[in-house]
Amino acid sequence: MEENIDTNFFQLNEGLKSIRRQIGEETYAQLIALSDKMRAHFEADPEDKTEDGLKGRDCIDEMIELLRASRRRKAPRPPG
Repeated sequence: MEENIDTNFFQLNEGLKSIRRQIGEETYAQLIALSDKMRAHFEADPEDKTEDGLKGRDCIDEMIELLRASRRRKAPRPPG
């Protein structure tokens, strides 16, 4: 399968759908909004020559932090 921006973002958003129940609606909505924002930045800078590429990568970092925070909230607490 040929990879392009459409297939990459389709796969990302499908992946987010698959974990929607685990992360909750609020986190899911935030991640989808970041996905849309990231795509717009990458589309505006397809050759990575402007600040949009960097802004797109910043969206990735924000998504990672949201997922980590969600995992910390869901992690079982050790007895004690």
